[in-house]
Amino acid sequence: MHYYRCEIVIEKEAEDEGYSAYSLSLPGCFSNGRTVEEAKGNTREAIQQHLQSLLAHGQPIPQSEERVHVEELTVGVP
Repeated sequence: MHYYRCEIVIEKEAEDEGYSAYSLSLPGCFSNGRTVEEAKGNTREAIQQHLQSLLAHGQPIPQSEERVHVEELTVGVP
């Protein structure tokens, strides 16, 4: 078994109660879910299938270069 690291972005869907998620290093690889956890799980499956397809066709697996760092800040305003 080989393990690959993929960064994903999960966003609240504007017109729906769910969340959409996509991979930064695998253009066109995306999924969604009713909750953040469901979106993560569905995206994990989409990424696995995408990587299997790349490998089956002899294409390279893009590896993340840690292009994104996301952090939550709490800011006080007087």
